[in-house]
Amino acid sequence: MKCIKIDKKQWAGGLETAASTYRLFGPVKSGEVYEFAALAPGREPDMAVQNTRTSPRSVVYPQAEVMFEYTTDENDPDAHVMKEPETDEKPRAAIGIRPCDAYSFVLVRRNFDSAEHQDVYWLRNYEETTFIGQACHNPCSTCFCTTAGCGPFHEAGLDVLLADAGDHYVARVLTDKGETFMKAAGWDAGIDCPDQEWEGWKTAAQEKIVSEVATDRLANIDTLALHDAGFWDDAAFSCINCGTCTYLCPTCWCFDIQDENKGRKGIRYRCWDSCMFPLFTLHGSGHNPRGDKTQRVRQRFMHKLKYYVDRYENGIQCVGCGRCVQHCPVNIDIRNVCNLMNSFGEAESCSVA
Repeated sequence: MKCIKIDKKQWAGGLETAASTYRLFGPVKSGEVYEFAALAPGREPDMAVQNTRTSPRSVVYPQAEVMFEYTTDENDPDAHVMKEPETDEKPRAAIGIRPCDAYSFVLVRRNFDSAEHQDVYWLRNYEETTFIGQACHNPCSTCFCTTAGCGPFHEAGLDVLLADAGDHYVARVLTDKGETFMKAAGWDAGIDCPDQEWEGWKTAAQEKIVSEVATDRLANIDTLALHDAGFWDDAAFSCINCGTCTYLCPTCWCFDIQDENKGRKGIRYRCWDSCMFPLFTLHGSGHNPRGDKTQRVRQRFMHKLKYYVDRYENGIQCVGCGRCVQHCPVNIDIRNVCNLMNSFGEAESCSVA
């Protein structure tokens, strides 16, 4: 494995050099919060941020994405022809992405790149993106990544992993894409990997994780029995169906497709949707199979913590970033619900508190 030492005095210059080849994204302040967004020329990512409010999923999967453009003008030779819009040809680089957020793309890819279906839009964006991660030396109190399949120094889904070593970064180059980016930034002078020190940082960071979830029984619990469990009304009692949890979540992938027309020109685009919204499953007939909030809350948790487990047999659809715990306006806590689901059937009565 190749390691590179990046002096922080050379950090801004390297990013500026890389920006001639890549479209850069990173954590930046937006009002009172931090978002993961495209970096304007000369703007550096804020590497001191623990977790952005919104996840970096928009780098690969924009909140609104134009799929086709068209015209109905019969005088136009391309009338009624769906055309993909021109896009920025530069590859993308997500700078300072946290290991949990990078791992979320590994989980989500199973939905967008399956044997039954391949989503060309998601896959194209994903393949054109290089993920430059930053290890978490000081995880948030709401992080539970170590029991959700990853950790503060997790490498899955990353092309490079940076560790803050004071006046410099130590960069572990994990893939060919990562090496290409490092060369584009002018950071290609290798060093001996400080493996012992790295493991010390990793262990210290993991020991700071104070929150956890239990998932060991989820795969073996009967799906229908869990669906009909008696605790869902209590779990959903305070929910206001605002959708905050799903819009902040790095592993939510639901979307809607709409056409917008002006005169004889139009676009077809897709945009994020949420299973928390009453319109999400509303049929044309007016019937809604998830007409009340308990059904919608149950769908969210069953999808992430049971249906995903049953389908892919490879962990839960959650990376333990803690965003939904931090930002839910009514304090619904996925950790409590996960533990409740995992313990279903072990006791005669349970509580979501």
